[in-house]
Amino acid sequence: MVRLADRASKVVGDKTAKALETLDISTVGDLLRHYPRRYQERGRLAAFSELVVGEHATVYAEVVKVTGRKLRPKLHKTDVTIRDDDGRQMTMAIFNRPWAERDLRAGRRAFFAGKVETFNRKVQLGNPEYQLVDDDAGADLEEFAGAVIPVYPATAKCSSLVVQRSVRLALDGVDLGDDPLPADLRASHGLIGLADALTGVHRPADLAEVRRAKRRLTWDEAFTLQVTLAQRRAAARLLPGVPRVAKPDGLLAAFDAQLPFTLTEGQQSIGHLLSAELAEPHPMHRLLQGEVGSGKTLVALRAMLVVVDSGGQAALLAPTEILAQQHFRSIRDLLGPLAQGQLLGGPHATGIALLTGSQGAAERRGALAAAASGEAGLVVGTHALLSEGVEFADLGLVVVDEQHRFGVEQRDALRAKGSQPPHVLVMTATPIPRTVAMTVYGDLEVSTLVELPKGRSPVRTALVPVAEKPQWLETAWVRVREHVAEGRQAFVVCPRIGDDDAQVGEDGKRPAVAVLELAPMLVDGPLGGLRTEVLHGRMPPDDKDEVMRRFARGDVDVLVATTVIEVGVDVPNATVMVVMDADRFGVSQLHQLRGRVGRGAHGGLCLLVSEAEQGSPARTRLDAVAATSDGFALSRVDLEQRREGDVLGASQSGKRSSLRLLRLIEHEDVIREARDAAVALVEQDPQLEQHPALAQAVRDVVDEERAEYLEKA
Repeated sequence: MVRLADRASKVVGDKTAKALETLDISTVGDLLRHYPRRYQERGRLAAFSELVVGEHATVYAEVVKVTGRKLRPKLHKTDVTIRDDDGRQMTMAIFNRPWAERDLRAGRRAFFAGKVETFNRKVQLGNPEYQLVDDDAGADLEEFAGAVIPVYPATAKCSSLVVQRSVRLALDGVDLGDDPLPADLRASHGLIGLADALTGVHRPADLAEVRRAKRRLTWDEAFTLQVTLAQRRAAARLLPGVPRVAKPDGLLAAFDAQLPFTLTEGQQSIGHLLSAELAEPHPMHRLLQGEVGSGKTLVALRAMLVVVDSGGQAALLAPTEILAQQHFRSIRDLLGPLAQGQLLGGPHATGIALLTGSQGAAERRGALAAAASGEAGLVVGTHALLSEGVEFADLGLVVVDEQHRFGVEQRDALRAKGSQPPHVLVMTATPIPRTVAMTVYGDLEVSTLVELPKGRSPVRTALVPVAEKPQWLETAWVRVREHVAEGRQAFVVCPRIGDDDAQVGEDGKRPAVAVLELAPMLVDGPLGGLRTEVLHGRMPPDDKDEVMRRFARGDVDVLVATTVIEVGVDVPNATVMVVMDADRFGVSQLHQLRGRVGRGAHGGLCLLVSEAEQGSPARTRLDAVAATSDGFALSRVDLEQRREGDVLGASQSGKRSSLRLLRLIEHEDVIREARDAAVALVEQDPQLEQHPALAQAVRDVVDEERAEYLEKA
């Protein structure tokens, strides 16, 4: 007997094992978890006289004659004459499989399966599949003529039939050991045993058996993952951390007292929750998600002030220099005199430092010294915060903005700069598939802001389908002029900068619209007379900052930019945005971009310009963005089109996904039930000492590298 962890070659031989490696199958467990892509109902084994036109059937017959010829350059036809045991003959055609002439020599016996048709008033099988049975690699009646035949994901070097034979050998020879799912859990959820599930998914008697098998195996994936996450959450609660408690009359109280507006109910309740978690003697690890403009940054700042109140420091990591500078300025403005240092701001004030990669040497030295000495209670920066030489006196909280922009290793590098594991708060406005997946799977504790602050106006989004209605583009520029005439400002967003970055689009057509090409055309054309400037990532940092300052002051009417303005840019007077070649952007990007307008008392308008044709995936994305402003609904659209990836790190570590059947949208109920069951089991048996088979299943799915990835994530 073999075990799941054994090499596949032990069961199928070296030659077949090498072919299976093209499907990332190296062990017996990999082989048995390589589930069929679909199932084909072949019909019952029938004599020629029993065939019914229109039905699928499988016949067992002897080859009488075979001839092949090329009808056209790309059409090859093989005529095969067969006879059954009663001596009746049938002729059928096999197309574009010239090797059939070599396989089906006269006198050989095979199973043939296909749809029963008539041709020249004679019954035949339409372009049938076949399997020889009179050689060592052949099939048997049970395997090929059953009611349901599995069809596997395959490669040119490893066909579905090779996988089918290999799985049969593995099923016949594997020792599955004890069932990893506890018996009481199987009983309470109506799940079949593992052996029955593997047999049912690979060698089913009918489709009902397939459904029962898949339900059990889907539960396996959900439960194993949830047990892993529950163990890690339990372990995190045991890690030593430094409690951070705000002073009743400290910096946070002084900040709240000077706020010129009232916090929303959501901001207040989440603020209380964060304060309670920061006061715990173990690190907080929470995801704060909310719609664009819901006030996440303010919630994060109040949590940072709790830490500063307690004598620690907080670091805010932003994905771009523009966003880092924007955060730095907005935090400084919100704090007012509380950010001016001990001398000017009184006893509660704190220093705030900005650290980016483009700073001059003197400015960088000052920021580094302020962080290392503790003079700066708040440190805002880009990836530069992760570099060697950046030290903190007492890093108590790490806030990561738009966490999907940072790799796991980058986020972990900042956390490692604390003498004790710091508290961690990650923020996102529109969860991308990985974020949605990790949220539902339970890797993060989640808080959600759903209400917008008073004074925020909704953003209306409309599609400008220039392929069908080219005149609508001119109307879009008219709308821009109307908003500017009313004293408002506009963004025009392009997918690329221009000059030397031309790229042919995914559709093989022209390069995307570029900032440096479109801006002069607008100045000389439909937006002539308006104060128009450009902003893109190749500009020197000081120039980018100066353009944004002028735009924020109202000295610029129209800003033609790339996605450098995607997140964090806050100009309440900007009310209209035109996104060129909108189909070149993802759902999350478009939702983030339109969040830059309508941030004040005036309603916003976002116009999505695209040549995408009706019915195309790109057009479906744009229609979805135009139809709803609900970022969480859009994340589901994104998920449906892109899939959630592997929450255990396949997409970033290069490993194959461990989730073969589990799908976020299809199986939310399963995930929820599995999480509840996993939490209850781990509370009773944290190390799974009473469940050794489950412990082994967890190790099989979550190897050391993935476990480390998950812990860092």
